[in-house]
Amino acid sequence: MTTFFEGRLIVETGDITAKQVEAVVNAANSSLLGGGGVDGAIHRRGGPRILEECREIRNHRYPDGLPAGKAVITTAGNLPAEYVIHTVGPVWHGGSRDEDAVLARAYTNCLLLASETGIKTLAFPAISTGVYGFPKVRAAKIVFQTVRDFIHQHNLPMTIYMIFYSPGDEKIFLETLRTNNLE
Repeated sequence: MTTFFEGRLIVETGDITAKQVEAVVNAANSSLLGGGGVDGAIHRRGGPRILEECREIRNHRYPDGLPAGKAVITTAGNLPAEYVIHTVGPVWHGGSRDEDAVLARAYTNCLLLASETGIKTLAFPAISTGVYGFPKVRAAKIVFQTVRDFIHQHNLPMTIYMIFYSPGDEKIFLETLRTNNLE
């Protein structure tokens, strides 16, 4: 575990579905109806209540699917968290489709929604760096800068976790910060 910003950002490896926080972020697909990776794990462990609320969001707010960069909130079903904040990250197309800005918006919109809801503890996965193919080093820079800027302007969430599925991904994130003097 590594901390930044006087303990407001904590970086660690683990299972985001088991994290004891008020809210976890789901790296969802636009359908909001489950999928693979973090999305599938959250839906499987969280149970049918999350899916029911996601269907309601699709029926009433986003009938064509949640656009990349936006965020919505549901209860967390059987997860130890109270809420799940669902966001869709960008699919990597070589950087030609404003992917950097969309990834930053996904993180910012999750943080804003958490702040507006009064959430004190929030856990993120590495959005878009799995099957969506966003380069991990590039994502690390964007995520760190986005979280840093948000923390300097907002009191909530008080603690933000970056939960990596593998120690290798956590190492890439931390090494990127060190080599780019972002610590």
